[in-house]
Amino acid sequence: MTSADTATHTDTGLLAPGWAGSPAADATGDRAYLRALLDAEAALTRAQAALGLAPDGAATAVTDAADSGRFDLASIAERARGGGNPVIPLVADLTKAVGQEYGPYVHRGATSQDILDTAAMLVAARTLDLVLTDLARTERALARLAAEHRDTPLPGRTLTQHAVPTTFGLKAAGWRSLVLDARDRITAVRAALPVQLGGAAGTLAAFAAYGAGDPLALPGAYARELGLAEPALPWHTLRTPVADLAGCLATAAGALGKLAADVLVLGRTETGEVAEGSGGGSSAMPHKANPVRATLIAAAARRAPQLAAVLYGSLAAEDERPAGAWHAEWEPLRDLLRLTGGAARDAAELTEGLRVDPAAMRAHLDLTHGLIVSERLSAELAPVLGRSRAKALLTEVARRTYAEGRSLGELLADVPELKDIDLAALTDPARYTGSAAALTDRALERR
Repeated sequence: MTSADTATHTDTGLLAPGWAGSPAADATGDRAYLRALLDAEAALTRAQAALGLAPDGAATAVTDAADSGRFDLASIAERARGGGNPVIPLVADLTKAVGQEYGPYVHRGATSQDILDTAAMLVAARTLDLVLTDLARTERALARLAAEHRDTPLPGRTLTQHAVPTTFGLKAAGWRSLVLDARDRITAVRAALPVQLGGAAGTLAAFAAYGAGDPLALPGAYARELGLAEPALPWHTLRTPVADLAGCLATAAGALGKLAADVLVLGRTETGEVAEGSGGGSSAMPHKANPVRATLIAAAARRAPQLAAVLYGSLAAEDERPAGAWHAEWEPLRDLLRLTGGAARDAAELTEGLRVDPAAMRAHLDLTHGLIVSERLSAELAPVLGRSRAKALLTEVARRTYAEGRSLGELLADVPELKDIDLAALTDPARYTGSAAALTDRALERR
């Protein structure tokens, strides 16, 4: 095969900058899947040897032969069409590599789905470990931002409009809370990822036929070899593990997507309250510093739910082994791992370099000429003026604020009944952030 042919069969991520070059890209590539398939095959032989179902020499021979660098990925991929999955040609190649004496112990008693499902769990486990590392980086960066900006006021926005003041510390604490939610879900799913072992129809029959001993002990031994969980039952058509993966990955992508969405809005040219530490350039406009990290995270968050939907749809798998439902999982699962892994990488870089502009935030609090604290004034003036009078006054003053270009405080100063009230303090948006600081402190107590 020429170098050009090899390149044709290599997924470099040319159209996927969100995950290209990320730790997750290496952990989910074709070579990584091949390694996981071989690890699954070698571990199965070792597990059988540990239970006296295969000679120790077979375990050593299969493990030594299961070196991913010795196998032709392109050839295996092309020959996979014959049986519908890559395990069939791989087993043939591995058996040949092991040799005549111990070749019969390769894949003995297993079915292709046992190996491919187990390999998928290995790939998922290895990728989730990387995702958790990047989520930890993101969490630390957000904790720092939340603490530093605990009392930094900015407009709270609802339905795209200024609502009441909040603090950037509370916003960052909210982002961190979502990251921790994602971490907790991924951690739980990671710990529960199981091996797959059931044989042709999930009965373990072939393992009993091949040797003495209790075949029920084999899944546990297999799980110990791979550092995965032991399933209560073969799960060929009981796809909870894959559905759980779909859920935690889509949740993580969405959680990071919320962060990205806020950064994209707050970083608009006309807003400028935050900016990426090193924005990306434009091919046509030299002045631009595009929020590339946030953009890629947002793209991942939009794709993840649809990929998860395919995996959820595969729960409805017929019989003891499905035709199509299982096969439909392979690419969406890998894409979801890649997308979430890339988003986690980008989120770590984004939050570690995020620039915050408190002056812009403070200036924007005055865009409505003080009306951003109208909620407070409604509550504070009702006891002084009466509820209906206070409401009528604020309605009129709000109209005049825009019509005359005067601040809310200036117009209220003309009201005789309010001459003894400290209107400057009452209309200062920075003094109406409620319990934002205390809520931030509470959020940062979570570890």
